[in-house]
Amino acid sequence: MTIVSTAKYYNKKFNSTVINDLWPELWFFTSVAAGVCCINKYTEVNFTLSTTLLTVLGTVLGLVVSFRTTTAYDRYWEGRRLWGNIALASRNLGMVIWIHVPIKRKVKEGESVDDAQIRAIIERKSMMNLVQAFSVSVKHFLRSEPGIYYEDLYPLLSFLPHGVDGSHKGRETEASTSKDSEDAPASLPMWQESQFSTARAAKARKKRVFDPEKVLPNVKSAVPLAPARNPPKETIYDIFPPAIIFLPIHLMIKKLTGTRRGDEDGSRTIFGKKKELEPIESNIPLEISLFLSSYMAVLMRDGLLTPAIATGYNNALVSMQDVVTNLQRIRTTPIPFAYQFHLRISVWLYLLFLPLMIYPSFKWVTIPCTTFATFLYLGFLEIGQEIENPFQYDENDLDLDHFCLQIQRELAEITAHPAPDPASFIFSHTNQPLAPSDRRSALEILTDKKNGDDDDHTTLLHVRQTLIKNYQQISEATRLSETCGIAGDDLLINHEHLQRDTEDQ
Repeated sequence: MTIVSTAKYYNKKFNSTVINDLWPELWFFTSVAAGVCCINKYTEVNFTLSTTLLTVLGTVLGLVVSFRTTTAYDRYWEGRRLWGNIALASRNLGMVIWIHVPIKRKVKEGESVDDAQIRAIIERKSMMNLVQAFSVSVKHFLRSEPGIYYEDLYPLLSFLPHGVDGSHKGRETEASTSKDSEDAPASLPMWQESQFSTARAAKARKKRVFDPEKVLPNVKSAVPLAPARNPPKETIYDIFPPAIIFLPIHLMIKKLTGTRRGDEDGSRTIFGKKKELEPIESNIPLEISLFLSSYMAVLMRDGLLTPAIATGYNNALVSMQDVVTNLQRIRTTPIPFAYQFHLRISVWLYLLFLPLMIYPSFKWVTIPCTTFATFLYLGFLEIGQEIENPFQYDENDLDLDHFCLQIQRELAEITAHPAPDPASFIFSHTNQPLAPSDRRSALEILTDKKNGDDDDHTTLLHVRQTLIKNYQQISEATRLSETCGIAGDDLLINHEHLQRDTEDQ
């Protein structure tokens, strides 16, 4: 690793801590502790309090802060579990579409059998792209990124109709006039949403070592596509947080020189912390589900899907919708502000009076003790506040991009499966289905039956007896390793020593 990469790695790990968010409070309460020590040391004022309050409030606040952190982690873990459900439902739906939807279709007039099968494969692969797009759209929705014009989403949805009449007339060209727009059919909500989008303008694409979007369809868009990841821009205030005190001067200089861009003054709090984006409403996951549901209706109408398989198809869709609803609940339901405010004020008051209560016992050590207590109590509060919304770009948030890429790999693996007839690979020389009692291959078992004198009943009885022997041998071999363990190894060593002594005699 180079020096630059090493520095970036440790800077990333440092940013994953809450020290950057705690430095104003750490400085403030450490200064208070220093002031208390100086007053008691250099003046005749007895600036202290009884330690009884310390014992009572410390226990209560410890329990409340612990409850706050546990509640936030429950939301974090539930978000992770729900993303696991999305992966499971996508996998199940992909297997239904790719394995159970047949490619043998009625041949249209003027079309060959191969053309009909190729058409069916293209149809199924397009639906698989919609399954992949579902998780990507949920990712952008949870990150308050509206619209579909992203490098990892638009190529998967670009073939969907724009208008309610099934046409593709809409925002395909930038040269459309207002008259043409009035005469064009109304667009579906999926495409209308982007008209109100505040998505960032697409930046100049840089050459990257890791570029998963290069494997997606190469589709041109009239609207510039934003990157798949749009984290907040890193500034000097993220690298060196105390520099936030110079932010007003920095903004004033930019305003006077006319070089100010963006909403730098409104993107941070007075303590320099980045403000969270407000939740948005998104129709994209719902509309993708509608297209997948309409595909199931067409398959049922044409008799290409049995009722039992259609039930599995529908259950996967219902599971995906249920997961999105629960994720939306986590994203749009923060911990009540009154609870957070009351808890934080209580902790601040406790830390404010803490130096007064511990100075008689610790003297000058009161200063580092107060700093440590501030880091301990407020650190847990900041951790709880950070992970209660685990869908953003913070280092401690869930890696939604990793989840989406994992789903993409699994769907690609499903489409690579040829779904052959089991008879083509079961009856081969490499398959020993009756091991360990019978080490013959499946092909040898059938060949010996054809060449032997035993009737079918005798052969079937032999197979059943072999399966019973398999159970006995497997049970004995596996239980010995579990129960004996090291004792079994000792018995083997003793047996080898006894055998060696016998040979010597």
